[in-house]
Amino acid sequence: MKIVVIIPSRYGSTRFEGKPLALISGKPMIQCVYERAVQAEMVDEVVVATDDRRIFSAVTGFGGKAIMTAAENRSGTDRVAEAAERMNLSENDIVVNIQGDQPRIHPSCIREVSVPLIDHSDIQMSTLAFKIINPEEITNPKDVKVTFDTRGDALYFSRSPIPFGRDPNAVFNTHKHLGIYAYTRGFLDVFRSLPDGTLENIEKLEQLRAMEYGYRIRVVVTEHDSPEVDVPEDIQRIQNPQI
Repeated sequence: MKIVVIIPSRYGSTRFEGKPLALISGKPMIQCVYERAVQAEMVDEVVVATDDRRIFSAVTGFGGKAIMTAAENRSGTDRVAEAAERMNLSENDIVVNIQGDQPRIHPSCIREVSVPLIDHSDIQMSTLAFKIINPEEITNPKDVKVTFDTRGDALYFSRSPIPFGRDPNAVFNTHKHLGIYAYTRGFLDVFRSLPDGTLENIEKLEQLRAMEYGYRIRVVVTEHDSPEVDVPEDIQRIQNPQI
């Protein structure tokens, strides 16, 4: 069983075009993500999957590995699935999907998200969550929230606050979803074959496609946050965490 990290990366973005090549502390953001991924334990290979020659050239330019994929992929997971197919990975290999806009991802997150698939043959997809510390993230729609059952399987992902406390004095934790996934190569092929989900299109969250068609997603709570760069203004916050 191999563990392969695939980082989906596209140039076009309505909020921040060319985001993967934006500089973070003097390096292209995609390079920051790549270098953190290669530090992770148990990882056999790290590859960037892109549909843009500029990103491909940047990755190969700093010595990384990149694969060109089709522009028509519906989501990052679909792009990862195409890359896994091109790499001829076996059905039981584990593929870790790291978003290309998380330049401060902690390398241990890759091990954490992979463990459920290593330890449990019946789990085919897993992801990470972080207990929210900043209360602004509870109501900000760009920060996706997740709830899960007593086994750790996801119940729902939403841009709205979940769970919602009916009583003003209710005290509970809210968890932010981190865009880091692990899947078996076999499940990636299944995911890629599924039609778009209704909830997926409403919330604009690709993981809901798997849940809508009855597939489990194991959620692992990590101690390491992994803030995303969504707009140019986020770069200063990433470079200066105290802001």
